[in-house]
Amino acid sequence: MVREIIGKKLGVTRLFSQEGNIVPVTVIEAGPCPIIQKKTKETDGYDALQVGFLPKKPNRVNRPITGHVKKSGRGAFYILKELRVDEVDQYELGQEIAVDIFQPGDLVDVAGTSKGKGFSGVMKRHGFRGAPASHGTHEHFRHGGSIGAAADPSRTFKGKKMPGHLGNRRVTVQNIEVVEVRPQENLIFLKGAIPGWRNGIVTIRQAKKAPAPSRPAPPQEKKEEAREEVEVKAKAEVKEEAAREVKAEVEDKAEAKVEAEAEEQPKEEIKEGAEEVAAKGAEEEPERKEAEAQGKEEAEEQPQEDVKQEAKEEAEAKAEAKEEAKEEGKKEES
Repeated sequence: MVREIIGKKLGVTRLFSQEGNIVPVTVIEAGPCPIIQKKTKETDGYDALQVGFLPKKPNRVNRPITGHVKKSGRGAFYILKELRVDEVDQYELGQEIAVDIFQPGDLVDVAGTSKGKGFSGVMKRHGFRGAPASHGTHEHFRHGGSIGAAADPSRTFKGKKMPGHLGNRRVTVQNIEVVEVRPQENLIFLKGAIPGWRNGIVTIRQAKKAPAPSRPAPPQEKKEEAREEVEVKAKAEVKEEAAREVKAEVEDKAEAKVEAEAEEQPKEEIKEGAEEVAAKGAEEEPERKEAEAQGKEEAEEQPQEDVKQEAKEEAEAKAEAKEEAKEEGKKEES
């Protein structure tokens, strides 16, 4: 969207704000500015709109300009200027750009040619304070003083502040507030002063260094409505926050319950396994006891049989010894 327009400075006046304060303003006749030509990247290398301002009588226009503005069907103009845009397809030849592209409270940059003040001295041109007006100063009160050394560097440096031409140059004033806009009269009222003389041509565009336009304070009723709306939004936000907290608490409890169940599940399995082992052990207990008793009895019987066997063998050995002794006695007697 185009946020720039050409205007003519009409003069300065004052307006009264809603609080009754005096606001000094500059009155500018801005637009309407018909579109004369569309320039595109394919044909010209960039996108722009050529607009006109201040209509010119047909009998004062030469043939080349007449042919140039013929397509727009809006005639010729004293001022032709290009406005850069992102896309030109949304605009048509002959379409007007009016002052209603700006609203009260917007910040704009105004560019124009400052008043020419001719050849001026250093006190007016650069703000020098002049020489001391006391004893010893003669014909040197408004002079600029030395402009450089003689031996070294033996020259005057570029950019030295010296007398010269003042004014009559392109000047841009930034962040000027729009106080009032009258689309029916093509007038815009800007707070403060802008460069140029009366009937001078200026360019008004959206401020480049202002992040957002500053709007005028709303009336009291709108203030109350806005306050009520803010309170309603605040209450709604509080309710939503409480609901979110409750929901989060419920979710936390559910997660804790799931974790607790997950932790108890292995314990229950271990307990069930222990119960099964205990039941199985209880079932096998009688058999185990019976086996232990039988083993004990066998262990007790085994030593007794061994003792009897040893006694028997000892008795047989004694009997054999007696028989041998008897046989030897018989042999000695014979």
